[in-house]
Amino acid sequence: MKHHGTVLSLLAGALLFVAAANAQTYKMLYTYPNTDVNDSGITYPSVLSQGQDGDLYSTIQTNGTTNYGTVYKMTTGGAYSAIYTFCTEAAPCTLSGGYPTGGVTLGFDGNLWGTTSGGGKDAAGTVFKITPAGALTKVYDFTNGKDDSAPTYPPLQGQDGNMYGVSEAQYNTQYGSLFKLTTKGAISPHPFDYTNGDSPNLPAQGNDGNFYGTAQYGGDATCRCGVVYKATAGGTITVLHKFTGYVSSTVYDGYRPLGILVQDSDGNFYGTTYQGGKFNYGTVFKITPAGTYTLLYSFGSVTGDGLLPIAALTVGTDGNLYGTASKGGKAGYGALYEITTAGKEKLLYSFCVVACTDGFVPTTPMVLHTDGIFYGNTAGNSLGGSVFYSLKTGLKPFVKLVTWSAKVGGTVEILGQGFTSATGVTFDGVAAKFDNISDTYMTAVVPAGAKTGVVTVKTFTSTMAGDRTFLVVPQITGFTPTSGRVGTLVTITGVSLTQTTAVTIGGKAAAFTVKSDTQVTATVPAGAKTGAAISITTAGGTASFGKFVVVPEITSFSPPSGPVGTSVTITGNSFTGTTKVTFGGVAATSYKAISDTQVDALVPAGAATGTIAVTTAGGTGTSAGKFTVTH
Repeated sequence: MKHHGTVLSLLAGALLFVAAANAQTYKMLYTYPNTDVNDSGITYPSVLSQGQDGDLYSTIQTNGTTNYGTVYKMTTGGAYSAIYTFCTEAAPCTLSGGYPTGGVTLGFDGNLWGTTSGGGKDAAGTVFKITPAGALTKVYDFTNGKDDSAPTYPPLQGQDGNMYGVSEAQYNTQYGSLFKLTTKGAISPHPFDYTNGDSPNLPAQGNDGNFYGTAQYGGDATCRCGVVYKATAGGTITVLHKFTGYVSSTVYDGYRPLGILVQDSDGNFYGTTYQGGKFNYGTVFKITPAGTYTLLYSFGSVTGDGLLPIAALTVGTDGNLYGTASKGGKAGYGALYEITTAGKEKLLYSFCVVACTDGFVPTTPMVLHTDGIFYGNTAGNSLGGSVFYSLKTGLKPFVKLVTWSAKVGGTVEILGQGFTSATGVTFDGVAAKFDNISDTYMTAVVPAGAKTGVVTVKTFTSTMAGDRTFLVVPQITGFTPTSGRVGTLVTITGVSLTQTTAVTIGGKAAAFTVKSDTQVTATVPAGAKTGAAISITTAGGTASFGKFVVVPEITSFSPPSGPVGTSVTITGNSFTGTTKVTFGGVAATSYKAISDTQVDALVPAGAATGTIAVTTAGGTGTSAGKFTVTH
């Protein structure tokens, strides 16, 4: 450690010259020993994650006293410390696993979660969690032949509390899988089948609760250029876009997406492809949750441009996107860039312009710390080690929402700085109770009346906004009446209903009025069917409750009279699923629901003058007038 501190001191002058020459705010903070690309140390994807203590955590694949890798901690000032060394029990690393490649992610419990690509009881890799102090717990052993293996990325924690991840090989395919893992270690793998992707990258959870990601290959046999996929929490995987690679002067949307998708505040997802685009040096693209794809930028468009992006983009608090290119730049050794959501790119820093002590080949994504500064790693430098660096772009300190979706009364975890001087937390302006546990970590309780919007933390000297919209999940606690005809006014009670945008009754959209944050009234719509829950959608999500019974209604019939055998057209509402029609109490033997508003029936033998009744699962509707049976 002292040796590398000395090296940093000797190189400081040269590095400052590079920064000044390029008019950038890049700063080399630490040189990792013997971790360059040839030693398989800090490699793709190797994500950095901010912990509750404000430090950054990740993994190195092959360092440590055993050469099976470590989990390490890095301060924002560049102070490095290894907190765990894998495989101290000796190969085949059954107890702890070995070769962590993906870095770690922060869990709700304050632990860091990651995977190893080797070791475990079947030498197929593991999922682990580790405390910031270095106490590791193996949560799951991947098992060839039973589930899946060879994970590259760490898992991420969904807002439902489960861990979600991807692996490269599946027992009955060779295309990888998406898995859900409980924090207790119960796994549910869902394999890719090549048509929906091959070699998946870790997805990001969207505001709608689904997961959106890319796969490096697959899609079809023509291009095999990769896909963008959408996956439900239950594992249903669908393709949103198939890449076409570098085919012609007009078809060049991308080839081999490698990074994790990110969702910006506009609700769209953004990502990169390693190759493809106009010049076959990679692209930046946008895709909506519905699958509308837009090519935003082709690398190689200008002289000295970054080329061949491997790592994921990072969303800035200014709404722009920030990324790394593994090659290109002014010297050809990689670059850092900024790009707007409209596709306007700006080169921020070129590596290795004067000397390569500042690092080269940035293959891992930058992380935006809550201090407003980007931090990242390179795969190497001229001294045989990788570099940990910072990049200032003028962004202000902010707060990061670890929990970004919850009901009123739920506890929200928040990262930041200066929390010991916190004076208040608000959810879209509504004050909340909070517990400033440390200077860099606090919790807050979603208050009654909170609306989906910005979470703000105020201190004695500053105001910091959250990094994303907080979603207040609506709740329905009941409704009355529980049954009724089309046109019936239903009163729905619940919590967080102010921002209601849609109501469905019986599976159909209903006209509604927001009375208060706890009450909405809605009218049973035409076409509503018995048995479906009542649902309310707000800016924070959708809530469903109970089953509404739609009672059929007869509004008219024609002809008004006739003998046995007469065909009668009955009009009204909610006739779908008709199980019985009667004339004067006598059941018709021939009838059919033509539509939800029409039933045709023959007057049955023995029928007497009287009302007509139609029965469905929702009850029985009876005509106001009488049908006259003539002889």
